[in-house]
Amino acid sequence: MAINRGTTALVIAYLLVAVTLVDALPPALPLTLPLVCDKVHGVQKHETCFAVSQAEGLSLKKFLRFNPNINCNNLFIGQWVCLHARRA
Repeated sequence: MAINRGTTALVIAYLLVAVTLVDALPPALPLTLPLVCDKVHGVQKHETCFAVSQAEGLSLKKFLRFNPNINCNNLFIGQWVCLHARRA
């Protein structure tokens, strides 16, 4: 069975429209929901990220996951850090 030129042209046009519509879709939602902090701590004199995390019973890795934008080399007195978070 041979496909005529008209059918081929329709298939190509359909594929072009489908690709254009797919490109116009909004981006997909992230796979994980963001964290919402529900327990905070104000940094005291001489505290470090490690000291704060250990005092709360957290691993440093988990503490840093709760505080993704923190600079542990530049903590300051009164800086709020998150000690517990949950998925939104």
